Amino acid sequence: MSRDPLVRALRFVGLGTRPLAVSVFFGVAGALSALGLAALSAWLITRAWQMPPVLYLSVAVTGVRALGISRALFRYLERLATHDTALGAMASARTKIYRALAGGAPAYSVSLRQSQLLARTADDVDDIGNALIRGLIPMAVGAVTSVAAVVIMAMVSPLAALILAIALLISGGLAPWLAARGAALVLDRSARAREEVAAESTTLLWHGPELTVAGRRRAILDDLRAADVRAAKATDSGAAWQVAGTSATPLALGASVVAAALIAVDLATGVSGSLMNVSSQDTRFTPMLFGILVLLPLSSFEMTGPLTEAGIAWQRGRQAARRVMGLVDGAATAGTDETVDPVIDPTPTGLRLRELQWGWERPLGPPGGLTLELNPGDRLVVVGPSGVGKSSLLLTLAGLLEPLGGQARAVHADGPSAGLRESACYFAEEAHLFSTSVRENLLVARGDATEEQVRAALEDVGLSEWVQGLPEGLDTDLTGGGSALSGGQRRRLLLARALLHPAPVVLLDEPAEHLDIEDARVMVERICASGEGALFGPDRLVILVTHQHAVAAGTAGARLLSLSAASAR
Repeated sequence: MSRDPLVRALRFVGLGTRPLAVSVFFGVAGALSALGLAALSAWLITRAWQMPPVLYLSVAVTGVRALGISRALFRYLERLATHDTALGAMASARTKIYRALAGGAPAYSVSLRQSQLLARTADDVDDIGNALIRGLIPMAVGAVTSVAAVVIMAMVSPLAALILAIALLISGGLAPWLAARGAALVLDRSARAREEVAAESTTLLWHGPELTVAGRRRAILDDLRAADVRAAKATDSGAAWQVAGTSATPLALGASVVAAALIAVDLATGVSGSLMNVSSQDTRFTPMLFGILVLLPLSSFEMTGPLTEAGIAWQRGRQAARRVMGLVDGAATAGTDETVDPVIDPTPTGLRLRELQWGWERPLGPPGGLTLELNPGDRLVVVGPSGVGKSSLLLTLAGLLEPLGGQARAVHADGPSAGLRESACYFAEEAHLFSTSVRENLLVARGDATEEQVRAALEDVGLSEWVQGLPEGLDTDLTGGGSALSGGQRRRLLLARALLHPAPVVLLDEPAEHLDIEDARVMVERICASGEGALFGPDRLVILVTHQHAVAAGTAGARLLSLSAASAR
């Protein structure tokens, strides 16, 4: 297996050699047409200066026209083939990444930050596609046409061909290496900075209302501005290397053209003993060859000039491929014994927390950890501002996120321990709604639920009249998924899922979000109730989180756990 991450990523997406060969073929054909056009045009211009009969020039004129048309045609076909190959590879990459995550351990997928997943499947996959369009194929075309240019030049002057070969190596080899070197120095830092920008942006987009209520919107905007500045500085830090790479091509071009002109003058004057006349004494020099010697290098560098950008695109693609393949490898190796969803045991279950600390990177929770004992039928409301670790606590209690300290375990009502993932189910704040029927969106939680159970769950969350008003009732498709519903309807439908799910431990993330304050208070009171009018039965343990202190304050009979910003530091 190749050690180059980009080559490995291209193999991962199933990119074959045939599409690449077609793209390279059209690119080479267009480049050779450009070389032939330059050589033939130089000959035609200098030959026409001698004013021969027009018929002597008819074939050359026709050839120039043909090469001009074929050059444009082959370049157009190369663009079509290259973009078709790259876009197909990008679509395949995203599909395979999603399948890898879906078939891997759920704990691994849930542990990924939304901004991180967005960066891997969006920006990084785009960089891999750019590495094909602007990196691999231009490098292959540049290599083939450079060899052809040197061969053509060698037919005129071996010394000029040697100088051209050295100049093309500088333009097509050294310049891209310098640019790639500069790109490599900054890409890691730039990628991290871009992730920070994405994280702050998604926080603002997805949690704007609660941030405004909590008075933290300005602080998040300041963090976003600082992250954007760091991203810009990271991009600028490798500019010196990239400038050196960019300047190498025009310098090599100038040197090659000047050398070719001097050799042409030397051949024309026939100075004996001249260094530039080596191996050319038998060459019959004509004005037409003079034009070829001068104009051919100009056309040759047309193919190597873009290779500086190709080096940057290739290096950027390698860095992106390393991150993407790391994501795929993580899904394949993390918890391979958990790739099958566990069978939920409906036995009434409690939770025992001992000095529990949780979080993504740094431990969260009160000093010394969280110690708590919850029994079947208990209700716990976790309240606190955004960013203090409420959602990550639920993920930890669901067994989807490893504790950073202490322990959390599930215990059956009759005494024996149970697995967290076999006992608890986490219902995310932004859980997905599918573009299918209302019924199918609820059966996701429990496939064997009866018609009566589905309708009862909808009645309990206040959606019965809404469903009755739909054209096909429960069988009405939600075109666009969650976007087909209002925020309140979406939240109630997700809560109906939780009612149908058989898990004895229910973990609800912001179940009253997007409801007005009075409806939210009533909904949370019903969730936390254990008697008449309770949404969840007396044997189910329910833990919900909310940032709305006014809603949490009215939950009589429920235990209250308040997390402060100090616990997030």
